[in-house]
Amino acid sequence: MDNHHLKFPIGEFVKPAIISAKQLQQWISEIQTFPQRLSTEVEHLSDEQLNTPYRPGGWTIRQVVHHCADSHINSFTRFKLALTEDNPTIKPYAEERWAELLDSKFYPIAPSLNIIRAIHDRWVALLNNLTEADPDKTFLHPSNNEIISLRENIGIYAWHGNHHLAHINTLKQKMHWK
Repeated sequence: MDNHHLKFPIGEFVKPAIISAKQLQQWISEIQTFPQRLSTEVEHLSDEQLNTPYRPGGWTIRQVVHHCADSHINSFTRFKLALTEDNPTIKPYAEERWAELLDSKFYPIAPSLNIIRAIHDRWVALLNNLTEADPDKTFLHPSNNEIISLRENIGIYAWHGNHHLAHINTLKQKMHWK
């Protein structure tokens, strides 16, 4: 399996030309179920397994779990900013550097799983109560000067969870871990 496929086992996110209400509901459902799907895949793993990179040069499963907590905290904040401000400029973060910090490399995953459960509980409550106009609210991502709608970002984060679950599942299958 080539490194690009190992890096993007479900492919990169592709924004549909039209994001329907039905598509949004599917993505919100994926965001809602992500914490349980992630916990099911990682809670039983040993420290040795958690410290295994999902691909050569990639993060360990432990780093992936902590990254999901970090990333989804940031995304929740970006949603709230976009819902309460007019096209705010969000603050990017150096995810690669965050993944190298002590809490990402060596800390137990249980606190990050708890963060993910809590953030997703609030996030999904917010998403399920958006007005008809809310998904079209936007924020500016300064790293590429791209204006991103909440409609698109819901899709990005549904993909993001599935993307990292695929990293974990691909490694577990390769290593014959149950």
